[in-house]
Amino acid sequence: MAREEVRDFYGRILGYLEDDGEEIIARDFCLRILGRYNKRTDTTSDFIGRIICRGNGLTGLIMQAQDDNK
Repeated sequence: MAREEVRDFYGRILGYLEDDGEEIIARDFCLRILGRYNKRTDTTSDFIGRIICRGNGLTGLIMQAQDDNK
């Protein structure tokens, strides 16, 4: 599983994207799951499993979690 860091303008780590082949998982800085992107269905769901958008919206979830923590 490949893990990619998501950073802000100043280089601070905001979260991570983990690709396991079939889906990509978004995690916040504390490694809590924020959501998942299913490549087969091209949908993004939140941590509960509700579909929130078509396409990959995981970076938006990470940015939203960062705004919520301020």
